[in-house]
Amino acid sequence: MKKEDCYFLGTITRRHGLQGNVFLKLDTDQPEMYNKLDSVFVEINGLLVPFFISKQSWSKNDTLIISFKNTTDTLIDQSLGKGVYLPLSTLPPLSGKKFYYHEVIGFEVCETDGKTCGQIQSVNDQTAQHYFILDLAGKEVIIPIIRDWILEVNRDDKVITMSLPEGLMDVFLVPSKKDE
Repeated sequence: MKKEDCYFLGTITRRHGLQGNVFLKLDTDQPEMYNKLDSVFVEINGLLVPFFISKQSWSKNDTLIISFKNTTDTLIDQSLGKGVYLPLSTLPPLSGKKFYYHEVIGFEVCETDGKTCGQIQSVNDQTAQHYFILDLAGKEVIIPIIRDWILEVNRDDKVITMSLPEGLMDVFLVPSKKDE
């Protein structure tokens, strides 16, 4: 399994008890989707290693206590602090205006009049306000992801149509290093 075929689920934070159980802190706004996991991939030394789950229970709203099948203390120690991944194929398909951030990379963002705002290069979800990072003719454009602004997600044409406030493109157009 390659990392680009997976999505980040969370991080193994620490051990729980003496039986080899670990805490898995989920990085999701829908933790209830992960009530029954059979297996996960843990990134160890740059490789995704499969871990099979024998038991799981909730510690908090976004933290699972997991017991792995057939693992050693050494392998569990190597998993501490590591990222946990699941295959993209396990995600339910979304429709309408809903989308996964990884699926819209490369999409073009357009305003209602058809004017292009640029192509999505990445999505920043590490701040309180998530935003698209677009490329528009070599310039970086930042557009906040606000549900009310998203009018349509056309997966066939790879276009997101947004209703942006007047002047927003001028504010969020970041000068490139060449222009400075």
